[in-house]
Amino acid sequence: MGTDDRPDRVKERRVRLDLPRVKRRRWLPQYDPEAFGRLSEDIARFLGTGRFIVWMTVVIILWVVWNTTVPGDLRFDSYPFIFLTLVLSLQASYAAPLILLAQNRQDDRDRVNLEQDRKQNERSIADTEYLTREIAALRMGLGEVATRDWIRSEFQDLVKELEQRRVFPLESEERDRS
Repeated sequence: MGTDDRPDRVKERRVRLDLPRVKRRRWLPQYDPEAFGRLSEDIARFLGTGRFIVWMTVVIILWVVWNTTVPGDLRFDSYPFIFLTLVLSLQASYAAPLILLAQNRQDDRDRVNLEQDRKQNERSIADTEYLTREIAALRMGLGEVATRDWIRSEFQDLVKELEQRRVFPLESEERDRS
């Protein structure tokens, strides 16, 4: 029995690797983790500003003033301000994980930057060691090459030696002969 003898429904179910998969319906909502991370960083940045503190203070002052000074039937949160406490607790319960998520993303970026810096430092050290070896080789090579100062000193030594042997007559002796 060959593969073509199978029923049609089995042939249709066979996975073709050259075609993209048909998207299945998902029961849970999908989200982009990168977009969520960027949003959490934006929220954490805002929560860490003076503007947020000022606005939060203004809202709380207005809340307390409204619920203590207006007539009783217009108040929505009387003295112990239970609803205000609930709102602040809710805000804090969302802010803390968002701030932690933003910190974790920053730690990941710092870790990547640190690794890149470490690799760059290793390359710099290797380059420096290579250049050091090249300079040492050049110095050793120049040690065997005659420099201008060395040649000058050798000529001066030869002139002194010849004068001592009197191969060249001194100027005073030449004047005496004339």
